[in-house]
Amino acid sequence: MHIVQLANFYGPRSGGLRTALHHLGAGYVASGHRVTLVVPGARYADELLPDGVRRVTLPAPRIPGTGGYRAVDPYRVRTLLRALEPDRLEVSDRLTLRGMGRWARERGVPSVVISHERLDRLLEQFLLPGPVARRVADTANRRMAAGYDKVVCTTAFARAEFDRIGAPNVQRVPLGVDLRAFTPTLRDDGWRHTLSDGADALIVHCGRLSPEKHVERSVDTVAELTESGAKVRLVVAGDGPRRRALERRARGLPVTFLGFLADRTEVARLLASADVSLAPGPHETFGLAALEALASGTPVVVSASSALREIVRPGCGAAVADHAPAFATAVTGLLDSPEPDRRAAARARAEEFAWPVSVRGMLSVLA
Repeated sequence: MHIVQLANFYGPRSGGLRTALHHLGAGYVASGHRVTLVVPGARYADELLPDGVRRVTLPAPRIPGTGGYRAVDPYRVRTLLRALEPDRLEVSDRLTLRGMGRWARERGVPSVVISHERLDRLLEQFLLPGPVARRVADTANRRMAAGYDKVVCTTAFARAEFDRIGAPNVQRVPLGVDLRAFTPTLRDDGWRHTLSDGADALIVHCGRLSPEKHVERSVDTVAELTESGAKVRLVVAGDGPRRRALERRARGLPVTFLGFLADRTEVARLLASADVSLAPGPHETFGLAALEALASGTPVVVSASSALREIVRPGCGAAVADHAPAFATAVTGLLDSPEPDRRAAARARAEEFAWPVSVRGMLSVLA
């Protein structure tokens, strides 16, 4: 079976989407299928990745204000698809490539779209009042669900907006985490000592510095903890359009910005060396960065408004209200618990989300 994966908003510094596409594609290849990944880039490229996936990069312009993301013209994609002749089409873009389901249906190609975000939440955050955002999202979601054979959501949170409109072709397939790459054994006490700069606890925020991630809440959490007398340091790993504003917000606070870490081993070592990880984004539909922290043995404090409340359980983290005092209280509670217990609980929870399980789930949808 030739599976073609389509995605925009994919680049060298993109996080969860890129990770998911690579692990799913590699899993499909390992299961005996042929996989072509089509993504945007600065110039055309056609290459075979180490995992056996063929990646075709189509030239695409940058999208202003996104920190470097690109979106390829759907006409270019359709032209390439005619040459690729896919047996199955998997689309990881419900916005700029939303019409690909119709293209597939006209040619008798079964199609799947993976909903990586909540449209109603995005519209509400950036454009519209809540009730209007939900009405607009409901209309768009009806059209999208009707355009594809199946819609895949990774969590109940992600699925809720489709359940609201009674879409009949929605299936849930949780994503996974690389349990070998992210492991407590990578903890580096020497590096932790350097990063913490004399603090008693090292807190980490790992991810893209963009508005929907609400990174300012992590900075404000450290301000709350510092004001209460706690000796903590926050390390922020990642880059994005909000970085300068966040650096201004963090002036005078024990906060270090590491920038984007290209080496995934470095990211894994950072997560394993931290005491607590923060994931304050209220719109996360799965949250791979939080799951990578759990796999590294580091508990996570997350937004109870996001899908992460389904993943984080007492003992390995906390899901709290969307304000800094609640995050600070949760961090304090985790730090007060025995370190071996909280680290073991974090790893045990992550082990319930293995990529082979996700691959099998997706292949059942694509069958």
